[in-house]
Amino acid sequence: MFYSGPIMATEYRDEPCRTALNRVRNMPFKWSLNPYMGCAHRCTFCYVRAFERIADRPADERYGTSIRVKTNVVEVLRRELGRRSWKREQVAVGTATDPYQPAEGRFRLTRGAIVVLAESRTPFALITRGPMIVRDLDVLADAARRAEVSVTFSIPTLDPEIWRRTEHGTAPPRQRLRAVRTLVDAGIKASVGMAPILPGLSDEPGLMADVVRAARDAGATSVWANVLYLRPGTREHFLENLARDWPALLPQYEAIYAGRSYVSRAMADPVRRSIAELRARYDIADRRAVRLQPEPEPVAVPATFVQLSLDAVAVAHGMSSPMR
Repeated sequence: MFYSGPIMATEYRDEPCRTALNRVRNMPFKWSLNPYMGCAHRCTFCYVRAFERIADRPADERYGTSIRVKTNVVEVLRRELGRRSWKREQVAVGTATDPYQPAEGRFRLTRGAIVVLAESRTPFALITRGPMIVRDLDVLADAARRAEVSVTFSIPTLDPEIWRRTEHGTAPPRQRLRAVRTLVDAGIKASVGMAPILPGLSDEPGLMADVVRAARDAGATSVWANVLYLRPGTREHFLENLARDWPALLPQYEAIYAGRSYVSRAMADPVRRSIAELRARYDIADRRAVRLQPEPEPVAVPATFVQLSLDAVAVAHGMSSPMR
């Protein structure tokens, strides 16, 4: 039995932005970039629902039915990356919304952002559930020749029932794995993120092994995992859907997440150990036959050096400098 909830039309709202890059704290990266706000994938467990609630926007079933399109984000990003103060620190693309959700097929803002990041030789890491990314293989390859580039495909499970009930707006997991293979074969670093692992559902050992084995077959350069995180806003919506789809699990979740947003270490650590063991069993590693690496940046020759060189040539030939 698959998802049978209401299908709502998606509206797109033009919302020009003042800034493209957002400063991030307490994370491995310092900057984030999101060409869109709101996500038509509408995953039941999406942590962004919590932030929508804080901003007094719908976090329930209406989330993802209105996508805010930052129509000028490429131009603003180009200005920000062109500043003398820009230090080319890593940018995380897709932290608050999927950069390859259906809107990207129409607006192509993520593609434009990749081009600009490449122009400035800015390293970036992109996370997505959207196999549409293969459309942009050309600009991703160009970017990878200029700076460090990595892509993570979020694939928490291959189980068709769990996928359809919790990620009903996304492409099937096997399509994402084919996209992993396409990027890896082209020389781009592509990993699989098993996030979120759902207690009592996708944490079943056989299901986790299925994902890691499939990631290995697709050539994924690495695999990592996180257990479900439930903050207010996400919690209410997820538990409402859980009560509909797996009612027997509701008491367990209410106990696990009582007074907390994350599971205890006693629950999280066994999952981490299992993933580590599976990575070792299936020998997950970077096996790219072709590895796109940043090429040395052209060295700018000072004008004074050019002038002195021309002067030397002119003297050697007994004539005045052509730049005098």
